[in-house]
Amino acid sequence: MRKSLIDQEAVAKCPPVPQDSWLDLDALATVHITSEDSLFPIEDALIDKPDAKPWSGWRAARTGPQIVLIKFDHPVSLRRIHLRIVEAASPRSQEFAIFASSGENDHREIIRQQFSFSPEGASEEVEDYTVSLAGITALELRIDPDRAHDPTQSQHCASLQSLRLA
Repeated sequence: MRKSLIDQEAVAKCPPVPQDSWLDLDALATVHITSEDSLFPIEDALIDKPDAKPWSGWRAARTGPQIVLIKFDHPVSLRRIHLRIVEAASPRSQEFAIFASSGENDHREIIRQQFSFSPEGASEEVEDYTVSLAGITALELRIDPDRAHDPTQSQHCASLQSLRLA
């Protein structure tokens, strides 16, 4: 096995991805969703708006697992997936998975992540993945907002503060 240590100072000096290098999903894709709260439309999570509310983003209108499916007009290459989820109100454990498709018979899981939210501590999940995906025709985000599925507890709606693709 070959290995090397990553120079942390070099990583810290890497400039962030300029905002204009994120894909313009408004112009490149159609989005399909299983549920949507009219006060928190999916556009607020996928499109940068200069006049965005302090807490914007998407929220499902009903509880339970949800899907956000992005279908690209033309195949795209992806090198980065960045998402942010905020839950400051109540503790819960959630899971999300991202799938990529590049054809009818090619639908594969790219990422699966579980996270526990706690209003007194971890109230925000930010994930930034480097990927190498070519010819992608669809990207699917599945969110299970409450892994406990305990009917005696309050049920949670899936939410997404932001999703950016480069």
